[in-house]
Amino acid sequence: MFRIMNGCVCRLIFFLVIHLFSTNSDTASIVMALQSYGPSVTNAVAKQIAAGAVNHARENSWNVAVAVVDTHGMLIYYEMMDDTQTGSSVICIEKAKSSAQFRRPTKAFDEALSNGRSAFLSFGVNMCEGGLPIVKEKKVIGAVGVSGVNSDQDAACAAAGLACLLGDI
Repeated sequence: MFRIMNGCVCRLIFFLVIHLFSTNSDTASIVMALQSYGPSVTNAVAKQIAAGAVNHARENSWNVAVAVVDTHGMLIYYEMMDDTQTGSSVICIEKAKSSAQFRRPTKAFDEALSNGRSAFLSFGVNMCEGGLPIVKEKKVIGAVGVSGVNSDQDAACAAAGLACLLGDI
């Protein structure tokens, strides 16, 4: 009985999330194109992504924390630059976790909230820009989260981390 009930609740939440993000925005169209999960990101790939993100931050004199998680949102790799604000240590993990578990950039949550869609606030997601899914062959294999500077700068670091892997994952 609990399994059936739990499955119904999961399907209901999935339906609500899909409905919440079914807008005409660019982020929503990217999200809807991601259909399923693939095999989880490896530790070696996670380290490369983090190195790319940290290098981008260093080039801009920013101090950030970077987290890479698997498809379930479990931490695979974490790095925190010297003199990064301590709150970023948790925030980067939450950004990565939200991005992996919902298979979308965390910016999508911020956009939905800006459009007046607040039903998902109780889902426990991080809505700040800076979490990006890691996609291989149109399948999500994990996510990267960055925190330490402004959200758009966090996202730029995350994107730089992913960009350094083009063709390698």
